[in-house]
Amino acid sequence: MTGLDTENTPTPQLHLQNMTASDFQLNSDSQRSTPPSRCRGPFNSIKLFVLCHGMLQLAQLLVSGYLKSSISTIERRYGFSSQKSGILASFNEVGNIVLIVFVSFFGSRVHRPRFIGGGALLVSLAALIMAMSHFISGPYKYTDHISESKDDDSGLCQLESSFQSPLSNHSCTQQESHSQQGVFPLLLLGQLLLGIGGVPIQPFGISYIDDYASKRNSPLYLGILLAVTSIGPAFGFMMGSFMLRFYVDIDKMSKDQIGLERRDPRWVGAWWLGFLVAASFLFLTSLPYLFFPRQMPKEETGSDATEPREEEEKKPLPDPVLELTLTQFLKSFPRIALRTLRNPIYLLVVLAQVHLAAMVAGLATFMAKFIERQFTQTASFSNMMIGGVSIPLAVLGIVLGGALMRRLSISTRGSALMCTAAILMCMLTALPLLLLGCSTQSVTGVYPTTQNGSLGCSAGCSCPTETFNPVCGSDGVEFISPCHAGCMTKVQDNNTIKVLNYTNCVCINGSHALPGTCGSNCEHLLLPFMVLSALTCFIASFSQTPSYMMILRTVRTEDKSFAVGVQYMLFRMLAFLPAPVLYGIAIDTTCILWGKKCGRNTSCHYYNMDLFRQRFLGLQVLFVCGAFICFLLSLLILRHRAGQQGQQVEQRYTVVNGVKSPDNNTASKELQRMPA
Repeated sequence: MTGLDTENTPTPQLHLQNMTASDFQLNSDSQRSTPPSRCRGPFNSIKLFVLCHGMLQLAQLLVSGYLKSSISTIERRYGFSSQKSGILASFNEVGNIVLIVFVSFFGSRVHRPRFIGGGALLVSLAALIMAMSHFISGPYKYTDHISESKDDDSGLCQLESSFQSPLSNHSCTQQESHSQQGVFPLLLLGQLLLGIGGVPIQPFGISYIDDYASKRNSPLYLGILLAVTSIGPAFGFMMGSFMLRFYVDIDKMSKDQIGLERRDPRWVGAWWLGFLVAASFLFLTSLPYLFFPRQMPKEETGSDATEPREEEEKKPLPDPVLELTLTQFLKSFPRIALRTLRNPIYLLVVLAQVHLAAMVAGLATFMAKFIERQFTQTASFSNMMIGGVSIPLAVLGIVLGGALMRRLSISTRGSALMCTAAILMCMLTALPLLLLGCSTQSVTGVYPTTQNGSLGCSAGCSCPTETFNPVCGSDGVEFISPCHAGCMTKVQDNNTIKVLNYTNCVCINGSHALPGTCGSNCEHLLLPFMVLSALTCFIASFSQTPSYMMILRTVRTEDKSFAVGVQYMLFRMLAFLPAPVLYGIAIDTTCILWGKKCGRNTSCHYYNMDLFRQRFLGLQVLFVCGAFICFLLSLLILRHRAGQQGQQVEQRYTVVNGVKSPDNNTASKELQRMPA
């Protein structure tokens, strides 16, 4: 039987010699009516495997989505630049790229459920390692940290010139050695293990389901997994929205000891908390895979039992990959990959998908930061907009695109037309986004640059150069600290250490200021921006299903598995790996005031918002245009091929003297039967 190991089974001929005909009949009847004891267990059910695998994929993608939702918070907490954050966000692809080729080789040679479970345990360990960065880095110390003493005047204007920076050289060295030095390598290690552990989960799970699910139920099971794969990142962003409401050091101090509001630019949420939750979820979902068998009986449905069993009696064709050694496989993979890439339709469609994947990778990493800075929103609210609006609409677009293809029975050429039209509409909705935003708020001494000489009023306050505690004056002008605004006193809440306002500010008309940034004053543009942005995601996702069908229909049957493997490898090498870094570099070029700590640059405090919007969303438009050109070229090539095939069919029914065949309908019928 399929579900039994046959390597140690004794030779059947010796046993058959001692059996009578009645014994043989009795045993055959019992085997037909009662399954072996191994097949009675719950872990021999493919339905249970689908349930477990759906939960595992949800947990795995929860980690990936949660990291992207917390990337701007981690950046602020540890003083990373956007380029460094982009490297961190894409580093999990390094381990994935190195090992993804071997998945095609090992396939069914290994115990797939145990490999999936081992990979899930490794991903759980990766999430724990990333959360560990919080526990080794000590308390979060922002500039102008408010002490519990009501008489603390640090951060205010002190005309006696007796103020000293709280960060001496000794404290800088100690802080750098104990809290900052090992954080980034530890986060990179977690990302590397996350990519390695995730390699076997999806490919092995899909192949295992396809092997042992019935022909009727297999599409349903795979559709469930595809839906879970789509909504997993949305759950990650929603969990990030919830966790970032809590202060980063909630485990080390009480609520009354927190001196920041969520809208304060220095606020850092509890980014590490979500990794602990995800690690626990991953550990629990990995345990069932230790009990699933290497092989299980093929699932049977009622329709399968009534259908003739001619297909079951036929011997399955041997998989050519299983007949190769590892050396032969590695030698043949580049040759087959190059042969596949010579197919112009395949190459153009994959390049179009790479453009769209690069756009998605960059936007998923930094879109929350863009909303936070451009429209003066909290990180929690920005993540809720992405996880609750943009991603669900993208999933809906994927589903409707597949349903439309099934309803209209769209051909390959029709798929190319559908993709080209969808991306063209996507371009029309993406271009107006470049205009929805506003310029940088007026910050004295920072922006506009013509105000650099206007700090003479606070020249005698001995303001430290590394301070960052923005205040908004009563005249609507922002200062980078109450000291730079010339504020002499502050009013604190009686029950907490939070500052309510600053008074006696010599640089402000009205002499008082509120803590926090003045903001960009364009919150009213957030709604139309989110509507257009979500509409762009919805329309672009219509191209996913038809583009995949174009790939499967235009490559050789024996090369389909390799073609999909090459496609995912190109995704990771050309899109998921470099795109976040490219977006991060573009964002860093728009910074107008870098943070300083111990004489070194940290994260950016202020951006030129016009340049930020133009370069960030300009990359989106650039990638959409690249995808449009690739889809358009594939459509033109398919039309050219269809025209050539039509001419060949008509020539086939033309006689030597130039007189057409009497059966003129034959050519037209064949033209109708031709694949597009």
